[in-house]
Amino acid sequence: MVQTIQREFRSCCAKANSAHAKSIAGHDLPLGWKQMAGPRTTPERLGWFSDGVFAIAITIMIFQLKPPEESTFAALLALWPTALSYVVSYCFVAIVWLNHNHLFRFFPLLTPRLVWLNFLHLLLILLIPFATAWVARTRLAAVPVFAYAAVFVLVNLAYIPFEWHALTFAPDELISARTRRLAKTRSSVTLAIFMVAMLVALKLPPLGFALICCALLLYLRPELPRVGSEDRNGLPSGSVSPGREQENKMR
Repeated sequence: MVQTIQREFRSCCAKANSAHAKSIAGHDLPLGWKQMAGPRTTPERLGWFSDGVFAIAITIMIFQLKPPEESTFAALLALWPTALSYVVSYCFVAIVWLNHNHLFRFFPLLTPRLVWLNFLHLLLILLIPFATAWVARTRLAAVPVFAYAAVFVLVNLAYIPFEWHALTFAPDELISARTRRLAKTRSSVTLAIFMVAMLVALKLPPLGFALICCALLLYLRPELPRVGSEDRNGLPSGSVSPGREQENKMR
């Protein structure tokens, strides 16, 4: 009886492994990918972990909100720097999560590069509550706003390689060549605005803070407008170029 159960168990395990192998058939995995293509290391698990880190970042900011000691409207209005910095930071984390979730759907497999890019991105996200509290406590002073913008620069620097890595897996039917170029241009423009805001904050902190808010508007919508015209190679939007086809075969 025990031997029969053991045979059935081994048979079920073999079928599960075979089904998983078929699900990734057609991908010639480079060295280091095969170890991470197991059934317990899927992109979904990394996505769930990332969602938890984003939730922790927002929770930390909420814990930093302190009620006024006096029961007057004047005391409540005096907390406007805290409210402003919290709203901007909350919107930033929400926008980053929205774009992070949008790009994660393009990853068919969990790769070492994806793991470390994602962990670096999350590490910098967790610096936002610290910068937010400093800006609120000093009422938008120059150096805290400079540090606040610097955190945004670091987050964007970590997001750019993550985005470019995701776009290499995106099918041409969904993301055309011109849309890829627009996505990279948007990332570069946003990074430039954050860097300008960082420098402007040393002289005019309110203006630097306003530039940060303006840069966030570029990422309110993760999807870029579809380009219906042809790309620079003369291929219609959605068609697979020879270079991309060769790259897909190598993957």
